[in-house]
Amino acid sequence: MENLKLNNENLSTISERIAVPKYNRKTLKTGIVHIGIGGFHRAHEAFYTDQLLQDESIKDWGICGVALLDFDTKIYNTLKEQDGLYTLIVKELDGTHTKRVIGAITEYLFAPENPTKVIEKMASPDVKIITLTITEGGYNYNEATKNFDFTNPLIIHDLENPNAPKTVFGYLTQALQLRKERGLKGLTIQSCDNIQGNGHMTQNMLLSYVSKAEPGLTDWIIENVSFPNAMVDRITPVTAPEDITHLKETSGIDDAWPVVCEPFKQWVIENNFVAGRPAWENVGAQFVENVVPYEKMKLSLLNAGHSVLGILGALMGYNTIDEAVNDHELKTFLKNYMDVEVTPTLGNLKGIDLEAYKQSLLERFGNVNIKDQIDRICSETSAKYPIFILPTIQSQLEDKGSIQLAAFVTAAWAIYSLGTNENGDALNIKDALKHELYKKAIEAKQNPTAFLKIESVFGLLKQNTVFSKAFVNAYEDITNKTIETNLITINNLFK
Repeated sequence: MENLKLNNENLSTISERIAVPKYNRKTLKTGIVHIGIGGFHRAHEAFYTDQLLQDESIKDWGICGVALLDFDTKIYNTLKEQDGLYTLIVKELDGTHTKRVIGAITEYLFAPENPTKVIEKMASPDVKIITLTITEGGYNYNEATKNFDFTNPLIIHDLENPNAPKTVFGYLTQALQLRKERGLKGLTIQSCDNIQGNGHMTQNMLLSYVSKAEPGLTDWIIENVSFPNAMVDRITPVTAPEDITHLKETSGIDDAWPVVCEPFKQWVIENNFVAGRPAWENVGAQFVENVVPYEKMKLSLLNAGHSVLGILGALMGYNTIDEAVNDHELKTFLKNYMDVEVTPTLGNLKGIDLEAYKQSLLERFGNVNIKDQIDRICSETSAKYPIFILPTIQSQLEDKGSIQLAAFVTAAWAIYSLGTNENGDALNIKDALKHELYKKAIEAKQNPTAFLKIESVFGLLKQNTVFSKAFVNAYEDITNKTIETNLITINNLFK
């Protein structure tokens, strides 16, 4: 089978091998600008939009993908060379692969190359929605102060160089200022990141920045821009070289950066769009008045569950999430964590079968075809911990509930931050606070609670004597015995 480079020119021939867009991409108007065109966006929002665009009467919702960082050069160049096309490979539970070409991204811009072009695109009258996947750390929120971090050097740069910004806040501010000056309508800014109240977070952080950058813009944003909260879910591991090779061998498609994902997908969105929106509900999204119960459940169970498996699995020498969850003791520990410490914090989840949801998570984590890399799951834990795990701890402490399991995971993270697993192998730690975490992890060897001094991550947790005691006990247990031995002991306590 001849290998065909994925691009517009070859799309007709490729359509004889796998599903491709049926719509005319050239006639689409760009109604959405998306910042952060990584794997998750391409497996989630772009997928939903592609499905919707199969109805050729819909012309207003093409996506312009913006690569915001210098780090994003590769994805920008790939999309540019492939005319915005990429293959989505859904790895089904039975081991089969469902493949289709996604065409919803019809424009692509590289912000560091031409900031003005990005600002102008966001200010275009055709653009009704700006969506974001900028990771938890991209919101510039300080957990300790509960405020916007104006000490960030990139934020200082944007305040001093408003026409050549480096952060999402600099770009949004300049674009909204142009819309105001030109008498254009407002739009919707929608976060697709794993943050509880992600719409509120986006609004609060943007208004904080604007208060210093363009204070005269504040009232216009409040009156003309909406920030719906949303819950997003689809496990999307990093594309491996084997995925690219397999696509060539099975379908004859030369795609430099396909996206792989699980079959499960979920998108729950508050219906608050000031300038119109795609009918995503026609392709499986759910619009609700209040997304809070859904997102709290997902962040506390799925995302925190990933972190539990990642941190403990990394120390045990596992490389992928499916390996970790298929370890009996680790799986039992995770089930206990979800049942004993998380479930009491979730309140009344009307219309949700919580037991079935938790069971589905274990099945999804165990999908041996996904091979989600543990070092990806553990990356930027310093940004994830305050969102996924800390709220459960705080709630349980208030209600005098169990925090022993969360304390064990936290202590394991302190030891993980030293940089080697139980076998003495080096860990690939990717974290903006990597050096500070290592420094505190070294101090923790003499005084374990030193690790809890990072207030931007742990808030005031160190001051809580109940948690500190549980943390110290867990730290000493892990340094004296293997993770596996500790898990057996802990699991026996919760039988």
